Amino acid sequence: MPSDDLPLRQFRPRARLVVKQTHVQKPRFPVVDAHNHLAEPFGGGWDKRPLAALLDRLDEAGVRAYVDLDGGWGENILHRHLDHFKAAAPERFQIFGGVDWNAWPEHGDRFGEWAAERLRAQAARGAEGLKIWKPFGLHVRDQHGELVKVDDPRLSPLWETAGELGLPVMIHVADPVAFFDPLDETNERWEELHEHPDWHFPSPPYPPFMAIMEGLANWVARHPQTTFIGAHVGCYAENLAWVGAMLDRCPNYYIDISARIGELGRQPYTARRFFLRYADRILFGSDMGPDTESYRIMYRFLETDDEYFNYNVGDIPQQGRWYIYGLHLPDDVLRKVYHQNAERVLGFSTQNDKDMP
Repeated sequence: MPSDDLPLRQFRPRARLVVKQTHVQKPRFPVVDAHNHLAEPFGGGWDKRPLAALLDRLDEAGVRAYVDLDGGWGENILHRHLDHFKAAAPERFQIFGGVDWNAWPEHGDRFGEWAAERLRAQAARGAEGLKIWKPFGLHVRDQHGELVKVDDPRLSPLWETAGELGLPVMIHVADPVAFFDPLDETNERWEELHEHPDWHFPSPPYPPFMAIMEGLANWVARHPQTTFIGAHVGCYAENLAWVGAMLDRCPNYYIDISARIGELGRQPYTARRFFLRYADRILFGSDMGPDTESYRIMYRFLETDDEYFNYNVGDIPQQGRWYIYGLHLPDDVLRKVYHQNAERVLGFSTQNDKDMP
């Protein structure tokens, strides 16, 4: 007799559905990946590998251009990536800069002015955008040891400078909502959070999830001359109505879909309506490094009407034990999401809008 007690980690159910499975080798149109990495750990250390091999990988996946956000980890990485990727293949890469939040105690209330000057220096060096990482809103503290709110007015010079320079600001200020919930039997990310306990942000001591999101909305609305991109479906893929309301309120705001097809694909009717309504405001992004199979899952999600399939490579869905459904988006929406929006917002050009071979 099998045991009645089966540890969740050993549970490997095999779906017995017989449904269509579409193998999408390349996207229907050229792709600009507007949210990704090239250094360790997420990018796989491509900054230490031959560039030709990376370009071959991107060509295989149908990715014509690639935004590397790792300059947000420090100016030394920014400079290295500009020299390694941008200098060798300028038409294929953009490298975003970042903010050294550790310098706030040194500069006090003038930190925003100092950060703005560093952004000017990064732009002069070749940075084409600014990446804001999730420690902002969760961990960053000022010279008094107080947690800095994401709509802190002392940072206005930084956001205004980004707008003046024409640099888009990629924002990641909050993780999935369940990361802020109690870690009990009701938490749908229980497995993931037990594997990564440092991803759990209960309130207290952290701010409530909606306090961060409301601060984000205030921040973006307060700087209408600056282009903002909300990473990971605006950091709130679980509530597309809320994200849509922010897009309606802020014409300077865009979102990417990186690392969130698991959320989008379990609400296919709502997600499809969202894509159709906001087709001009959504950028493609993967956040999984230049991984060919991960790209193909995303293409399957966007292009097909396949049902009940895993949203990541591997046996067990990584972000929650559910499967997803394809959106079967029309060609005009696919073109915008795959590359036309990125061309307009980021200045990329794919040079060719024909169907991929």
